[in-house]
Amino acid sequence: MKPAPIREVMLRAAAEALRGRSRVEPNPTVGAAVVRDGEIIAVGHHDSYGGPHAEIAALRAAGAAAKGADLYVTLEPCSTTGKTPPCTEAVIAAGIGRLIYAQADPDPRHQGRARAILEAAGIEVVTDFAADCAGLLADFRRFLAYDRPVVVAKWAASLDGRIATRSGESRWITGEEARRVAHEERARAEAVLVGVGTVLADDPRLDARLVAGRAPRPVVLDSALRCPLDSVLVRERSPLVVTAAGRYEPERRLALEAAGAEVVEVPAAQLGRPEIEATLRLLAGRGVRRLMVEGGAEVLGAFFAAGLVDVVQHFSAPMVIGDAEARPAIAGPCLDSLASATRLLPVERRVLGDDLMQSFLVLHPERDGEE
Repeated sequence: MKPAPIREVMLRAAAEALRGRSRVEPNPTVGAAVVRDGEIIAVGHHDSYGGPHAEIAALRAAGAAAKGADLYVTLEPCSTTGKTPPCTEAVIAAGIGRLIYAQADPDPRHQGRARAILEAAGIEVVTDFAADCAGLLADFRRFLAYDRPVVVAKWAASLDGRIATRSGESRWITGEEARRVAHEERARAEAVLVGVGTVLADDPRLDARLVAGRAPRPVVLDSALRCPLDSVLVRERSPLVVTAAGRYEPERRLALEAAGAEVVEVPAAQLGRPEIEATLRLLAGRGVRRLMVEGGAEVLGAFFAAGLVDVVQHFSAPMVIGDAEARPAIAGPCLDSLASATRLLPVERRVLGDDLMQSFLVLHPERDGEE
């Protein structure tokens, strides 16, 4: 029988990997496929944080037929014990004849170790088609590099870049399908952050109720502790309220904490607002590896100005508000030239009903080099 084309199988494994999105973070999404006599006989993916890895799922699905077969994986198998035993041990025990993986594990604890272990056990190891699976590791690579949450800036806007009318009406700019996908993306994050202005204007829930998955913890930047005690977040979601030291009335803190919010001080930045890098360090210390930043315009502008946005998710609706006083998506500092603009690398484009979702990696040449 004709052997299965390597790229065809790897793309199938990559598609399988995406089934774990919203459940495996902060781990990377990984997919695997077992091939015997030129046919895919089993696939698997990493389905939940702390659960079996993709290789284990695929090998279990293949059963005894895995012996002598080829195993395709989008990421180098792990070789150390963490929340699960090393996948290299399971590959050897299953009797796999050849292992093909798309890209090396960026985690230095594992990187490059699998090949030596598997080859010593008599298993042929091939590395190929990394480009087809690169997007699966983008967030994980950046977290390892920066030692802070991966920051995803997300907004939905009209074609002329407005997120609401001048009166604040914004429900709904995008349609139901786009909102569902936005909730899927929220469910991938440990936390979602907004400024207190968004809480005052929209009284948002900041949950992922439209999809099955975890609800990210809401975080509010609120220098003067203006977050209303009767807001949905305080009444139902126990937000983490980040405030700037010395900028609030003590009784406001007591009232918010009595209502169920957690209030934490960080140093004050420009204009007395909570300092962004200190906020990210605070969240990283609480296990946040992926942070959604959803507004308002000044908060998004501050993150961009600080060079702390890693991913952009832009939802575009086929409408024009056409009002110079309507609310913009981003309000940052004035730029002297286009050379100072933030540059983005397109990584995904999806049509969602009448709307369009585009995802980008933010290029930071001074940190990342050429991407």
